[in-house]
Amino acid sequence: MDGASLAHAQIINLEGGGSPIECMFNPKEYSFSKRNQWTAGHSKGHNMPPLEFGSGQPATLQMQLFFDTYAAGKDVRKEYTDAIWQLMMVDSKLKDSKSHKSRPPKVRFQWGSAWTFDAVITSITQKFTLFKNDGTPVRATLDVAFQQIKDDSLLPKQNPTSGGVGGERVWIVNEGDTLAWIAYKEYGDANRWRLIADANRLTRVRQLTPGTVLEIPNA
Repeated sequence: MDGASLAHAQIINLEGGGSPIECMFNPKEYSFSKRNQWTAGHSKGHNMPPLEFGSGQPATLQMQLFFDTYAAGKDVRKEYTDAIWQLMMVDSKLKDSKSHKSRPPKVRFQWGSAWTFDAVITSITQKFTLFKNDGTPVRATLDVAFQQIKDDSLLPKQNPTSGGVGGERVWIVNEGDTLAWIAYKEYGDANRWRLIADANRLTRVRQLTPGTVLEIPNA
């Protein structure tokens, strides 16, 4: 998270718990798209009818992720990609608020502390490009599409310089992180560590577990 190390992108299951899924390599690029629904009104005697706005559609985030376990000789599916694939599977413990039928979990794409994108995964295309002699795949690319679940325009940013697409910030704990260090990076004041501890109901404030997702409250 700090300037001495490169922050890795992560995919977080917002409803199933567990450790964040760390992307082996950060995406080289990503794209956002959004559509609005407009319909043609009724107008006689004109070349073109007036357009009537219906509603906005959720934004979509698309990217390609790359995974390679050739050096370790391990199955790239078991090490990385199966965990992402599982985020598209129905979880019997989660119910749709309207249909009351089971559904896959909501997720968050997180890249450092710069921005987040709360979404559902709508599609994954997985391609294997390198194999061991026994056919075990050791290299894969995943084309992943996320669909927005929250309107960022309705959510205040946490401070003037940050505030993710999801409208809030989180910090993924790295080895050696302390609450004072996190408070210094987020607020510019190490003495504000208690805000983070209280927001996350931390009782063992001197022992942070790497991989823990901490909410960063508004100072």
